[in-house]
Amino acid sequence: MDTILHTLLLILFIAPPVLLAITVHEAAHGWVASRRGDHTAWLLGRVTFNPLRHIDPVGTVLVPALIFFSSKTLLGMPLLFGWAKPVPVDWRRLHNPRWDMALVALAGPAANLLMAIAWGLAIKLLAVSLTVASLPEWFVILFVEMCVVGVLINLFLMALNMIPLLPLDGGRVLNALLPRRLAAQFARLEPYGLILLLALLLLPDGRPPGLLGHVLRPVVTGALALMPAADLVREYFPLGD
Repeated sequence: MDTILHTLLLILFIAPPVLLAITVHEAAHGWVASRRGDHTAWLLGRVTFNPLRHIDPVGTVLVPALIFFSSKTLLGMPLLFGWAKPVPVDWRRLHNPRWDMALVALAGPAANLLMAIAWGLAIKLLAVSLTVASLPEWFVILFVEMCVVGVLINLFLMALNMIPLLPLDGGRVLNALLPRRLAAQFARLEPYGLILLLALLLLPDGRPPGLLGHVLRPVVTGALALMPAADLVREYFPLGD
């Protein structure tokens, strides 16, 4: 019972930064698409910070919950994996469909990078505030831990989405860079992209959290070195090698 209660509290704790990360990520896709000529997402109300407009019942709720609970129970450490409802983009309406699709794809990871920086700056701002005013200890601890989660969630989401595999953003960018003939062949792999990702997540390499986690970790560690309050983030959540 204690384990279940702790897991539920952990979900409530990480939910705000996770929802904000996916919401701004998806809204950024729609915003850049509207700037490049396609207003589909804008007209459908997807260029918004309302998370309900971006939640996918399976990818944002069911799959993450199953992976989170099973990994916490079986491995002793929580893993998180999922996806939001894709922002619709009509490539035919873009000014330069091939390259504009790459810009639309890059907007999501770029938004996550900016949010990671913002969460780090929030920790720095709190530290400055404590020099001129006293705040309740519980508030300071809760705020710092939420900021740490915000930094890491956004960096992992950025790294995950830049994997050069469709339907991820990195796959969209690679598709734009490839010669048209190769791009057409590469696009045929899109239906299998999420299956491959789940396989990488579950495929062990001797240690949890599976092969995918260890592929992403060097990217996250490198990006974290450039973040404000990086040392504090590592203190709360050591990433290892």
